[in-house]
Amino acid sequence: MPSLPLHRRAVLTALTALTAGLSMTPVSAQAQAPTWPDKPIRIVVGFAPGGFTDVLARMVGQKLQERFGQAVIVDNKPGAAGTLGADLVAKAKPDGYTLLLGHSNSNSVAPALYPKLPYDVVRDFSPIVRLASTPMLLTVHPGLPAKDVPSFVALARSKPTGLTFASSGSGSAQHLGAARFMVATKTTMTHVPYKGSGQAIVDLLSGNVDLNFESPPNVLPHYKAGKLKVLAITSAKRSALLPDVPTLAEAGVPNAEVHQWFAVLGPAGMPPAIVQRLNTEINAILKLPETQEKINAQGGEIIGGTPKDFADFLVKDVAAWTKLVQEAGIQLD
Repeated sequence: MPSLPLHRRAVLTALTALTAGLSMTPVSAQAQAPTWPDKPIRIVVGFAPGGFTDVLARMVGQKLQERFGQAVIVDNKPGAAGTLGADLVAKAKPDGYTLLLGHSNSNSVAPALYPKLPYDVVRDFSPIVRLASTPMLLTVHPGLPAKDVPSFVALARSKPTGLTFASSGSGSAQHLGAARFMVATKTTMTHVPYKGSGQAIVDLLSGNVDLNFESPPNVLPHYKAGKLKVLAITSAKRSALLPDVPTLAEAGVPNAEVHQWFAVLGPAGMPPAIVQRLNTEINAILKLPETQEKINAQGGEIIGGTPKDFADFLVKDVAAWTKLVQEAGIQLD
């Protein structure tokens, strides 16, 4: 076979190389930049199963699993008001496969309560999106001679340190709600911490303690059964679940608003594209009627928003809780 002229051989060689390169490009690109997620995602919850934090994690996790086509596993790591789970995520690889269902206790209040906190709530996390918040209810035993907030404040002032309030633990949302109330009303009450809301409610029902600033899901069944009185709600507006219960501001106690929030975060340094993908998907999940129904039924308010919205809020919230802890002189028992 006669040999091809030199220039024709050069052209054919170049075309062959180009064709081979084009056929290999998709495979090569996929190898260099795999699609996220391509393996299971873990959502860490710093509390035991059954609470609202856990409920939100499982609800969001199930919906993300349906959207991503990858397993989403909820991993409960309870302890130290949620800070054990938060610390685990703060130290995880920032690849989008380990997330935290964060809580205001572990990711906003903790710096003011734990001088040796092993993580920085702002520096060590990638804020993704706030899911929801829940208010607290000023709940008292039926035998307490107070029919509304003014009469309750008068009673508290007449018995300095005489009234006892329960909480699910020192530094918990219940503890901080009562602390903010005492600062706003210039009253003093005795704190009785428990190891969870369950026993705190039991002792409130039996009259072993006088009051509790508690989340709606833990109070509503007993309130509807007439076993507890609810004097006020700590949100800025009334709840659709309790339309007859006034806000603290309406009852004459301004500057006592308090809520606990729940959010999704990842370790610091997550790729922005993954943060944005999660934010977009979770915001869409929050708009689903079934999601809204479940959160509203727990007395929660849906938030959503951008990662920047969350980051900006977090800085302000940390400062506000630090100020309250200092003003109230809160120390862990």
